[in-house]
Amino acid sequence: MTNTGSMSSTRSLSYIALFAAVMAVFGLIPKIDLPFGVPITLQSLGVMLVGCLLGPRRAFLSVLLFLVAVALGLPLLSGGRGGLSVFMAPSSGFLLGWLLGAPSCGWVMRRMVKAGVGADGGKLLLVSAFLSSLIGGIVVMYLFGILGLMLAAHLSFAQAGIAVLAFIPGDLFKCAICAVLVQSVVRGMPAWRLDRD
Repeated sequence: MTNTGSMSSTRSLSYIALFAAVMAVFGLIPKIDLPFGVPITLQSLGVMLVGCLLGPRRAFLSVLLFLVAVALGLPLLSGGRGGLSVFMAPSSGFLLGWLLGAPSCGWVMRRMVKAGVGADGGKLLLVSAFLSSLIGGIVVMYLFGILGLMLAAHLSFAQAGIAVLAFIPGDLFKCAICAVLVQSVVRGMPAWRLDRD
């Protein structure tokens, strides 16, 4: 392996660990509990950021690292939750949704940037990041969240779908925050590549 390849690999590992840590930091912000057992947290914003900024492969690995740490018992989820029991709770579908939602954000973001939409860091980048967050951070995550809620809380698809409607306004706001943060990173670090795998 060349020095360039080694440096690139080291940089990738650093980004994966850094963004897993960012998700953990978002977990320090108190959660809001809802009656059906799925809390409102800021960590889904972390999932959106990871996807948009790291690309699909690194985003998947970053979220996987975070979830493995949670499974090992580290209290990294909002409210200081951790351990295998969180993967049996009504919110467990959303955790799986994080694992697939982050790379979905990254895949959409990469496609849009490679197509030239927002590659210059202008207003179109805001649109690209918002749409990427919407697809990966809401559509994909909600699909798995609804399925998890159906299984854990014994709800029908319609009941689970209605229950998660409470999250939509806040998550749309998180999509907007993610778009602004992505644009800020690109403007502040022009060498940052949004078209990475």
